[in-house]
Amino acid sequence: MYKILIVEDDRTIARAVKKHIEAWGFNARCAEDFRNIMEEFADFNPQLVLLDISLPFFNGYHWCSEIRRVSKVPIVFISSASDNMNIVMAMNMGGDDFIAKPFDLNVLTAKVQAVLRRTYDFAGQTGIIEHRGAMLSTQDTCLTFDGQNIELSKNEYRILLTLLENKGKVVSRETLMERLWATDSFVDENTLTVNVTRLRKKLEAAGLDEFITTRKGMGYICL
Repeated sequence: MYKILIVEDDRTIARAVKKHIEAWGFNARCAEDFRNIMEEFADFNPQLVLLDISLPFFNGYHWCSEIRRVSKVPIVFISSASDNMNIVMAMNMGGDDFIAKPFDLNVLTAKVQAVLRRTYDFAGQTGIIEHRGAMLSTQDTCLTFDGQNIELSKNEYRILLTLLENKGKVVSRETLMERLWATDSFVDENTLTVNVTRLRKKLEAAGLDEFITTRKGMGYICL
């Protein structure tokens, strides 16, 4: 079941869209906190975002840019500002389609279905894992935090992905080495230690102190 995040501050419109697309079998959520759309995005992990342009605090272009920092999930703009300038800007900012208000709910649903088919029939699912404000994209292995892009090596990415997939649980060194061993090169105890140390330094330099904690004799954990 595809998940769709509706970022629309007009509650009447948002509820109507949610009800209609859920009747077509989608799982929909209406955004509630317009100061922290990225937190809602990371928590819900949608396969498509319906995004209004005129929003409280920050406009839809801002949130489109923030989403594009961490994900290639399709974004469909919905707006009454349907002049050519706004349509062009929406597409240039990373939007995948534009629907002008007022719109017919059946037309909106048809466009949503078309974008989903285009995206996932060929590109597969995209994903993002969030922890303490840091967002790791499993699509392009990109880690972002507080507007920064943190470059990771292949091994650093795999270590962090494994820890984030098990947030709140201790991951043994053996498990991490098996995860890396299954890729492209031999990893021993010392290699793992070096990679974890480098990863920690990168995280700390970005402001993510104690993001990875050592549990002596057990392994590592993201808390």
